[in-house]
Amino acid sequence: MNRILLDITIALEAILANKVKTILTALGIIFGVAAVITMLAIGNGAQQEILNQMKLVGVNNIIIQPIKPDPNEDQNNKDKQKSSKFTPGLTINDVHGIKSVLPSVKDVCPQIIENKTLIRNGKSAPVKVIGTDNSFFSLFNKELKTGRLFNEFQQTHGLPVCIVTDQIKVSVFNNQNPIGKEIKCGDIWLTVIGVIEQIKIDNNSSELGLVKDNSVVYVPTQTMLLRFVNRALVTKKEIEEENMNDDEEEVTKTYQNYHQLDKIIVQVKESEQLKPTQAVLFKMLERLHNNVVDFEIIVPELLLQQQQKTRDIFNMVLGAIAGISLLVGGIGIMNIMLATVMERFKEIGIRMAVGARKKDILTQFVAEAALISLSGGIIGVMLGIISSHFVYSVTGIITIVSGWSVIISFGISVAIGIIFGYMPARKAATQDPIVSLRSE
Repeated sequence: MNRILLDITIALEAILANKVKTILTALGIIFGVAAVITMLAIGNGAQQEILNQMKLVGVNNIIIQPIKPDPNEDQNNKDKQKSSKFTPGLTINDVHGIKSVLPSVKDVCPQIIENKTLIRNGKSAPVKVIGTDNSFFSLFNKELKTGRLFNEFQQTHGLPVCIVTDQIKVSVFNNQNPIGKEIKCGDIWLTVIGVIEQIKIDNNSSELGLVKDNSVVYVPTQTMLLRFVNRALVTKKEIEEENMNDDEEEVTKTYQNYHQLDKIIVQVKESEQLKPTQAVLFKMLERLHNNVVDFEIIVPELLLQQQQKTRDIFNMVLGAIAGISLLVGGIGIMNIMLATVMERFKEIGIRMAVGARKKDILTQFVAEAALISLSGGIIGVMLGIISSHFVYSVTGIITIVSGWSVIISFGISVAIGIIFGYMPARKAATQDPIVSLRSE
């Protein structure tokens, strides 16, 4: 043990005597370790983001929403649409039909979304009013912070009550308790009965059927239909406007949303039933809508799983690139150590002449390579953590540095130092001491 410690001490003295060469040798390991940690941190962040989105969209949810026609479509398509079959659009009847027909369905939740202006004590703010029921909050994992959810009487009779988000509590009520107080949304006065905790939603989550809940007022579905809007009803005003448009030849008609509901969220009992239920839902709604496909069905979990596979492949490529940089760093150590052996033939000869064994020479040079990679690994770990935080602060990409990524990258760096340092060390240990002493 004393001889090994002595060999390591000599190796350390040799490293300290050649600081510039040591730093240059360790650069490959430093940047390799830093790259591996940063790439793994980006991968871990992407995985966590997918998990967060899965939590937001709920488990085993299917989202049905209307298809709005392209406003840039040509006149022929408009004429074709005008003469197409009648379709009622997404309605409450679709919700009842899905509940009663499909045994694989656990819960069904309707949504009606309208943009309104919230007014209270002279303050006004734009808000989204969403008509839904209590199942919405469990389907999308929204937790009630204070107050209570809608009761059955409020939902059935369409009473003017609402649940608001934390953002409204802060901006409109000055962070005071809003329970029991009234707000005006559009022309309707509503009594606040609950506050839900605000959840951050990614900007790219709209395709998953998510609505940003910064300023949202939730009301019962029946309240929305009775007091705000019911697009399934044809009003006298709409008939008059249609007649006026028919009388005028050159009138550009805008899209009129005839769907009573803006979304239907269907939760199935098991993940294996997502695709079969999606297919049955399409056939069922197509029949109810007179074979007019004016809706689309989105399965957020399947989309997220596909995104996860894509990101996993991308992370593997990034990890492979970072691993190559570590390999290049190991080759750099081997090259420098081979050059060092050539330069120190005389030193090797003197050590062997005074009693050093081949094993001692081997230990010395392996220890030098290991110490260089060890120090490079430590610096690389610190640089990797710093660069991960830098990536997040500059780009906003979530990065998570895990303990395993640090251990793995650090362990690989040390292993590379030992493996690639062994060949030069073996060459040094096999030198003839007489030949080594004669070298200049």
